[in-house]
Amino acid sequence: MNPYLPRGSAADGPYTLAVGPERAGWSRAGLRVIELRPGQTHDLDTGASEWIVLPLTGGCTVHTGGRIIELLGRESVFGGVSDFAYVPRDAHAQIASGAGGRFALAGAKCERKLPARYGPAPEVPVEHRGSGTSARQVRNFASADAFECDQLIAVEVITPGGNWSSYPPHKHDEHRPGVETELEEIYYFEIEGPGGYGYQRVSPSRPGGTDLLAEVRTGDAVLVPDGWHGPSIAQPGHTMYYLNVMAGPGEEREWRICFHPDHLTEGYR
Repeated sequence: MNPYLPRGSAADGPYTLAVGPERAGWSRAGLRVIELRPGQTHDLDTGASEWIVLPLTGGCTVHTGGRIIELLGRESVFGGVSDFAYVPRDAHAQIASGAGGRFALAGAKCERKLPARYGPAPEVPVEHRGSGTSARQVRNFASADAFECDQLIAVEVITPGGNWSSYPPHKHDEHRPGVETELEEIYYFEIEGPGGYGYQRVSPSRPGGTDLLAEVRTGDAVLVPDGWHGPSIAQPGHTMYYLNVMAGPGEEREWRICFHPDHLTEGYR
């Protein structure tokens, strides 16, 4: 599958974006994006994957396993952190939105069935990473040490206009205990303001590896099955948002990365 997915190129049924392990050609990570009209509902059968329902715009109610999880959501991804709902594997969920909105479903094939849970926005750890023109904000709502999942890891990144993020270039495509974790990754982008765009680079870490330089706009996605990924570059005057969804074939749920040895300038990490 082409690692660059322009908006609409990976649509499927009700989803404006639908990428799963079978379509991506890997083992675990998946992402769907759905837009609901006011009063519309969507039924989700989770199958062998765990899922997080994350409002991008608007709020919704998630009904699953006899629970009702109310998500206040947000006006946009640039307006701040959102609350979210965790839905386990082998479950049915109905997502309903009274006012309508756009919602990301971040998923990963997994083994354990954990309980459905609510993730409050005030409990999401927000990290300010890098400095100068590589400064960005990372919202660790489902990082490996912030929220329990079986395999899924997911975070949001806000990059101010003109800045670089996902820098220095880094990789996580090998299993090296204590050093690097093998993780598949999906980037989903939104750009603030009309006509805004950014750039995403993925360079090979091995012969024949992923090699991509893509101009990205709202609704686009990039798959990272391997390789050095970064930088992610925001157009001046247009803040860049991306959602990172990660999972891998290993038994341990952890995020260990290796930085590109040619880009280890202090203060950028």
